[in-house]
Amino acid sequence: MGTFVPSGKNIDRKWYVVDASGQTLGRLATKAASVLSGKLNPQYVPYIDMGDHVIVINAEKVRLTGLKAESKLYRRYTGFPGGLREESFVRLLNRKPEAILEQAIKGMLPKSKMGRQMATKLKVYRGDKHPHQAQGPVALDVA
Repeated sequence: MGTFVPSGKNIDRKWYVVDASGQTLGRLATKAASVLSGKLNPQYVPYIDMGDHVIVINAEKVRLTGLKAESKLYRRYTGFPGGLREESFVRLLNRKPEAILEQAIKGMLPKSKMGRQMATKLKVYRGDKHPHQAQGPVALDVA
């Protein structure tokens, strides 16, 4: 009997759907990031992307605890002098709630080529509808 070493070929990827209604942003993001990176897979190895696909619905209903909703800022830089742009959590939640969840989840993935590959398996939607019914997603409990 020898040691089993996965080769990265023939990976059976599952699809999970997560409802963000009333969920805390950080707790939801950590669970989604661990599924995307494949850490729930028994054959997990850190050098192969063994992760599954994650669909997050109801992104506009995610919440923050405490006073973070009023004080949290999202910053980005345009690349030009004086190009620092800041936007509050409340304003970004009204304008583009998908960006909040994508940024939180992608920030918990590795900062490498493999991390960018893992991030392509993340799909975030504003309402409760998504176009991935054909993949047969299974509900993932994050609570």
